[in-house]
Amino acid sequence: MISSPWLLLALNVVVTSVGMAVLWAVVMRGDDASAVDVAWSYGLGAVVLLDAALGSGAVVHRVVLAVLVVAWSLRLGTHLLLDRVLHATQEDGRYQALRRKWGDKVKPRFFVFFQAQALTIVVFSVAFLPTVLNQRAHLAVVEWIGAVAIAAGVAGEATADRQLKAWRTDPANKGRSCRGGLWRFSRHPNYFFESVTWVGVTLVALGASWGWVAVVAPATLLTLLFTVTGLPATEAQSIRSRGDDYRRYQRETSAFIPWFPKRRARSEPPPLRSSASGFADPGVTAAAAPPGGVRSVTPTDSPSGTTSTDQD
Repeated sequence: MISSPWLLLALNVVVTSVGMAVLWAVVMRGDDASAVDVAWSYGLGAVVLLDAALGSGAVVHRVVLAVLVVAWSLRLGTHLLLDRVLHATQEDGRYQALRRKWGDKVKPRFFVFFQAQALTIVVFSVAFLPTVLNQRAHLAVVEWIGAVAIAAGVAGEATADRQLKAWRTDPANKGRSCRGGLWRFSRHPNYFFESVTWVGVTLVALGASWGWVAVVAPATLLTLLFTVTGLPATEAQSIRSRGDDYRRYQRETSAFIPWFPKRRARSEPPPLRSSASGFADPGVTAAAAPPGGVRSVTPTDSPSGTTSTDQD
């Protein structure tokens, strides 16, 4: 068993770097890099299993963390595998744009990009170390609270993804903002519950005396979401694709933390309702939808730390 957090962290670096290098070599034989999003999600599950297996902490801490994070990893990774790889008809728009931007240098730059994904996995894995090395015989109250938070985050994100998928499946909703279920209370409920998950991981880590280091995971996630590739890119794409419809959605709906929607101005039309999905939505006709509909182009729902589907 390993008792040094530095040795575990070094192993995480090697495993993730080699794994992403192999994936890069495979992906570069074709013309679709979307699998990197799946690898990011599954990669964190693999790392927590590695750390839990080798860490010298009490079994109860290692098992609880591994079970919860692997559940998150499998749920999100499988969702992305189906949505962006197996059922997708073309490469994710983000990666198409990078190919156009990088031109002849696309292969070496994608190598750096893939290694950046490996780095973010390592950064997030710091949150695992206090727990897998925790020698206390029993779970602390804060760990129970963290476990509940992780479970709630996974369930909430899965619900948001399922509701959005149902909305996107109905052709009548093309070009219109999903306003049903959790999407009525937040423009990005999947991102919100992803954050809840990693706050939960941090709370579990606080069962150890040095668990405060785990705050690096939710802090990194929120930084990426709000300043790099999460909300700014997604909101900009949504405005480009749905214009006034999405601007109205912005005025009425909380950006991140779920909250009751604001009342619609009297001059604005009432929401339409899709006969298939039953989700309410403001009145933008399907004929006004841009080509491509509502396909997700969220940032790497990976190093963006945001591995979830969003409306655009």
